[in-house]
Formats: sequence, structure tokens, C-alpha cells
Amino acid sequence: MKGRTTIIGCVVCVAALCAALEYNRAEAQTSASLSKIGVVSIRNVFNNSEKHARYRSQVLAEQSRARATLEDLNKEITAEEAALNTLKPGTEDHLKQLQTVLQKRSELQTQQEYLKQQRTVKDKAWMEKLYQEALKIVGEIAREKGLDLVLERTEPEFPISGEELMMTFSSHKVLYGGGCIDLTKEVTSRLDASKELTP
Repeated sequence: MKGRTTIIGCVVCVAALCAALEYNRAEAQTSASLSKIGVVSIRNVFNNSEKHARYRSQVLAEQSRARATLEDLNKEITAEEAALNTLKPGTEDHLKQLQTVLQKRSELQTQQEYLKQQRTVKDKAWMEKLYQEALKIVGEIAREKGLDLVLERTEPEFPISGEELMMTFSSHKVLYGGGCIDLTKEVTSRLDASKELTP
């Protein structure tokens, strides 16, 4: 009888030990799965990046120089138009001056369109480069931290227009990320330290 009680006691202890180990393993898996998800706000990375701020400063300086050039050209047109108004319509001098005015107006429009398209192409190239570098850095940090998944999580900024609201509905996917590791600041600092990315 005593031997039987001992065996039953051992079986109960082993069962309790197995149950405790299983509970600890399940709890560890739950904790691990929660800590294996990261989030990044790409908008905040871009907004807080020193390199992106330098790029924006360069863009503003270029735009300022371009505006000054266009203003000079506009002043030339105004002067040529004033000269045109002093000439008698239909004369050879009037026609030559009219041609000069029209050429300068055309040059102004061409320059305006060129500068607009140049800005669009440069901005697109920069944003692609910035985004690709950010994605590379996110991947590096995720591997270092043992993360399985990193989601983009940028909170919408209210008030918001109707059109932007519809866009937010379709693009704002992570509505809550409690327990996720926020990588935004680390991504921003590494992006600024990246030697591959220069404005």
C-alpha cells in the first residue's frame, strides 16, 4: 500500500511538473510572439531625418535661385513690352520688337515648365532612394532584434479632408500596436548615419 501511494505521488508530481513546463513554454511562446512584431512610421522617419531636412533646404535654395532667374526674365519681358508700345504697329521695327517679346514669353514659359518637371523628377528620385534605404535599414534592425514582422504604422493627422480621409481608410492598416517594438527612432538615426544616402 505504501509503495502504491509513493508511485501515485510520483505520477502526480511528474504530471504537475509536465503541466508547469507546458504552461511556461506556452507563456514563453506568447511573450516571444508579441515581441517579434515591430512597427515603423515612415512619415515620421522622413519628417525627423536630418538628411531629408538637408535635401529640403537644398530644394528651397534651388527654387529661390530659379525664381530669381524667372523674375529677371519677367522684367526683361516687361521692358521689351514697354519698348513695343512705343513703336507704331505694322512697321518693321514694331514687328521685330513683337518677335522679341514673343520669344522671351516663350522662353519664360519653357523655363517654368522645365523647372517644374525637373523638380518632380528630382523629388521622385530622392524619395525612392530615401525609401529604399529606409526599407534596407528596417530589415537590418528586424534581423538584429529577431523580429518576424515589421508593419508601417503612421497615425493619421486630423483634421483631414474628405479625399485624404478616404485614402487613410485604405492605407492605415495598423490600428493598434500595443506590445509591438517601435523602430522609428532607430531607423531615423541609422538613415541619417547611412553613407549610401546623400542629398
